[in-house]
Amino acid sequence: MAASYDLLLTGGIVVNHDGTGHRDIGVTAGRIAAIGDLSRASAGETIDCTGLHILPGVVDSQVHFREPGLEHKEDLETGSRAAVLGGVSAVFEMPNTNPLTTSEAALADKISHATNRMHCDFAFWVGGTRDNAADVGELERLPGAAGIKVFMGSSTGDLLVEDDDGVYSILRNTRRRAAFHSEDEFRLRERASLRVPGDPSSHPVWRDEIAALRCTERLVRVARRARARIHVLHISTAEEIAFLRDHKDVATCEATPHHLTLTADDYASLGTLIQMNPPVRAARHRLGVWLGISDGVVDVLGSDHAPHTLEEKAKPYPASPSGMTGVQTLVPIMLDHVNAGRLTLERLVDLTSHGPNRLFGMAGKGRIAAGYDADFTIVDLKRSETITNAQAGSKAGWTPYDGRQVTGWPVGTIVRGQRIMWEGEIVAPGRGQPVRFSEALPL
Repeated sequence: MAASYDLLLTGGIVVNHDGTGHRDIGVTAGRIAAIGDLSRASAGETIDCTGLHILPGVVDSQVHFREPGLEHKEDLETGSRAAVLGGVSAVFEMPNTNPLTTSEAALADKISHATNRMHCDFAFWVGGTRDNAADVGELERLPGAAGIKVFMGSSTGDLLVEDDDGVYSILRNTRRRAAFHSEDEFRLRERASLRVPGDPSSHPVWRDEIAALRCTERLVRVARRARARIHVLHISTAEEIAFLRDHKDVATCEATPHHLTLTADDYASLGTLIQMNPPVRAARHRLGVWLGISDGVVDVLGSDHAPHTLEEKAKPYPASPSGMTGVQTLVPIMLDHVNAGRLTLERLVDLTSHGPNRLFGMAGKGRIAAGYDADFTIVDLKRSETITNAQAGSKAGWTPYDGRQVTGWPVGTIVRGQRIMWEGEIVAPGRGQPVRFSEALPL
C-alpha cells in the first residue's frame, strides 16, 4: 500500500546532512516524515519543485521588529511578512523595544502578540541588564526565549552594560549562549567629536575597528572568567575575525549580509541608508569577514534587520538613526554571492539553518531530517531579479539594495508543513509559533 502524506515536495534538489541531490519529501502533521523516492506516494497537497533547490528553513537570528513601542517603523506582523517574502521561516527578535524585553512578563506579552499573528515562527532575546543579572539563568530558560542579549555599546539606559564587572555579573548566571553587541562604549564616548555633521562616511571613523576589537577582546576575557558561552553579533572587522579564530571554545560569531556586500565607498551614493552599528567599513574589513566565512570562523548569518522610516533616515548625520532593513533581502543577497562563487550553497545552509540549530539548541528546526519541523526555503538558483523598494513587506518600505540585480531568488517559504509564501505572495494567514529550545524544554 502506497504511503500517504499531508504534503509532498517532489522533483526538487534537497540540500541537507546527506549532501545535495534529487529527493522527494513527505510531510505529516507539520513534520518531515520521509525523504527519498516518494513517486508512489499520495498527499493532500503536492508541490512540484522541479528545477528548484529545497533548503532547510532559513533562520534569521537577529531582527528588530520594533513592537511594542515603535510600531510606526515596524511591527511583529509586518516584520514577519518581510521575513517569509524573503524565504525566512523563523526569526529571533531583539529586546530593545519599549518597554524593554527584560522580564518574564515582557517576554510573555511579546509571545502573546506574536502567536498566530506572525507569518514565521519566532523567539525573543531577553535583554541582560544590571538589574536582572541575578535572574538571567531563569529568564533564558523561559518558553520562547532565544537567550540573553547584552549591549556593550550602541545602546542607552538600562540595556547598556559597558563595563567588565557588569558583563561578568550577567555571564556568571547564564547557562545558555549569551549574545553581545560588542563595541567599546568608553572609546565611542572619547571619539564622539569625530562625527562630521552631514557626513555619514565619518560613522566608521568614529566607531572604528579598535572600538570593536577592544570590546571583543574584553568580552572573551570576561567569558573565560565566568566560564560562559558567548556569541558576538555582526562582526565587522578583519581584526576580530583574526582574534576569534583562537577563541572558538568560548566564542561563536555572526556575520551580516551588509558587512559582506557593502563598503565605506557606498556612503557616497547611499548615505545614511547604510548607517549601521557597527558600521559598514573599508573594503579590507569586508574581505576579512569573507575570510571568516571561508575559514569557518563565522558560525551564522543574521540580517540585523533594524528598520526606520525614510523620514527618520533623511535627518542629517549624526541625528539620523542607525539601522537598515534586511530580513527580506538576506536570502537573495546571499544566493547572489553563491552564484558569484564566494561561498557554496552548502555553506549558506550551514550559516542559516544548521548553524542556528547547533549554536542555540533549537529543538526540531534547522535540518531537513525525519522528525524535524517541515520548514523549507525553496529557491531558484538561476533566477535573476531586481530588488526594489516596491517589493518590501516591511512597514519601513525601503531597502538599501533598491535597484540591485541578483541571481538566485526565494520562491517559497514553508513553515511546519504550511505553504506561507509562494512566488512573492503571502498565501496563508499568520500561524507563527514560538521556537522550542533543547535547553528550555518543559520537564
